[in-house]
Amino acid sequence: MTPPTPTPTRPRTARRAACAAALLLAVTALPTSTATAADTTSHIEGQLPSGATYMMDVPAEWNGTVLLFSHGYTPAGRPNPAQNAPDAATKALLLEKGYALIGSSYATTGWAVTDAVPDQLATLSVFTDRFGEARRTIAWGRSYGGLVTTAIAERNAGRIDGSLSLCGLVQGGVANWNNTLDPVFALKTLLAPDSDIPLTGLPDQAAATSAANALTAEVDSAQSTAAGRARIALAAALHNIPVWNQPTQVRPVADDWDAQQANQYQAVKGLLQIAAFHRRQEAEVRAGGNMSWNTGVDYAKLLGRSSVRKEVTELYKKAGLSLRADLATLNRAPRVGADPDAVDWMSRTSSFTGKLTKPQLSVHTIGDALVPVQTESALRRAVTAAGSAPLLRQAYVDNAGHCTFSPAEQLAALHTLEARLTTGIWHGTGPAALNSRAAAADPTTPARYVPYRPTPYLRSYDLAHPAGGQ
Repeated sequence: MTPPTPTPTRPRTARRAACAAALLLAVTALPTSTATAADTTSHIEGQLPSGATYMMDVPAEWNGTVLLFSHGYTPAGRPNPAQNAPDAATKALLLEKGYALIGSSYATTGWAVTDAVPDQLATLSVFTDRFGEARRTIAWGRSYGGLVTTAIAERNAGRIDGSLSLCGLVQGGVANWNNTLDPVFALKTLLAPDSDIPLTGLPDQAAATSAANALTAEVDSAQSTAAGRARIALAAALHNIPVWNQPTQVRPVADDWDAQQANQYQAVKGLLQIAAFHRRQEAEVRAGGNMSWNTGVDYAKLLGRSSVRKEVTELYKKAGLSLRADLATLNRAPRVGADPDAVDWMSRTSSFTGKLTKPQLSVHTIGDALVPVQTESALRRAVTAAGSAPLLRQAYVDNAGHCTFSPAEQLAALHTLEARLTTGIWHGTGPAALNSRAAAADPTTPARYVPYRPTPYLRSYDLAHPAGGQ
């Protein structure tokens, strides 16, 4: 879908003066929209030609910056409302500071990048038609919305001034699904070698549920033995699942291998019940087949580059089990091949070239099991190969869980990107400066930026490397 063409705008001073007075008239002239006016913020909802809904909140004292928010993955059958901020507390702070907040629902749920990008750009066009062109436009998003944001940054850079990805799937689609295949392949091969549990080619969500439940039962059974726990840890290592991955967990000490594995066990089950089967099935339907493979993969080499390989080694020793033998079993096992057309679709729609033309800041928690922090290594790899490294900065928050940022941390990231856009130079991208900005933006919530360098993403794939692959 082509976004609506923006109408010519008047000079900013005249436009700002007219905006507030004309707002109610403007929205009532468009029957697809509803609006409520508060003392400080105008709230507008509407529907795009695609069927996606949109939401806009514009302060009366708009500071001239519009933030285009891309939300995360919405499973099929779940409510799919428009969103224009990551959470209520952050939204309130941003509106108080004068930012205009906009975002769409996307026309479809699931792996919806081909709908999400045009719907987001169409929402931006609607905003421009109503309020005039922003002084500055920043695309930002969380989780799957980080993938959407990065797609906008690479392919529609002329519509924005910069981008901010929070806990994003910045490794791209092909890399994501390859890396999601590896742990389930290891679990089936080592825990249920004689089972007929399908890992790909799932015809519907019922089949996905059946496969997820069957492999989860094998994992639950294996957790009761030392050998089973070691093998679960090996599977977790192939996905770089961290040993502290939920804020509710006790953070294990460096050599408490059992506590580390117990935390990973919960994350492995979450992976099976969320991404590995249900979300895969939906993505395969969009792609027209299986878009991932492990042909040619050496699992011993993958483990050697994993962030948690030491834990795996120690648990295998404790169990009296041969890690070398299990790795050999994985390397001998029949492999999963991909459908070339499905790979092509996922590559064209959801993988990245690394070619940035506007600044991007990418932020991740270090204890993310669903979208591991190593995705940032994959992004850095692509951007460096494309020659865009000066435009990228990455920062890390010392917390467990997926997208578990405080409002202060999110505002600090935004202000850091804004400083880059204002001065043309990256200033204060280190942890101390980010924490200082966070404390200034919201002293009531944590500021936990830390020095961090993620290990390699184990199954990198991007369009900056012609050969693709690892």
